[in-house]
Amino acid sequence: MAEPLVAVLAAGRGRRFGGGKLEAECAGKPLGRWALEAAEKAGLRPGVIVTGPEGASFAEGWGILVNREPDAGLGSSLALAARAAFEAGEGSLLVLLADMPLVDAAYLRELASTAAPAATRHPDGKPGVPALLDRTLIAEAMALTGDRGAGPLLAGASLLDAPVGTLRDVDTPEDLAELVRLLNR
Repeated sequence: MAEPLVAVLAAGRGRRFGGGKLEAECAGKPLGRWALEAAEKAGLRPGVIVTGPEGASFAEGWGILVNREPDAGLGSSLALAARAAFEAGEGSLLVLLADMPLVDAAYLRELASTAAPAATRHPDGKPGVPALLDRTLIAEAMALTGDRGAGPLLAGASLLDAPVGTLRDVDTPEDLAELVRLLNR
């Protein structure tokens, strides 16, 4: 089975955070770097990171795709990543969010080696990211718009359970402070 292209979505404005969320320090490194390092520790090749026009200083070693209209929503960022995967002839696309710093490397490896399509079962039972899209879903994802991500595309995907606590995302400064306390224990 061919290794998927990894795409980390990082174009959100971080309004609830007050901006600059992914560049904020989290236990010694930028918050956005954690998800990239999890993919690297999983043995996956660095892929692409979809950023807003401001870029991402933490994305060293990764390809950059710039979403010039990040206010168009998560769907627009996923569509850019899907287009890059489709045009490169990739057979699968592993999608992560940059504001989920606790994503587990071993879990990413398991997900990447699962037959696509596959998704993470979230606490509400619904499929979500991290997710592995097959070529058919990559083509469908190219048409996404607005704030709808991959969820609707993943209705028939195999569901995997991530380790407890690893799906936490950071939306506010308080979320980051709580995460730093957790990491510094």
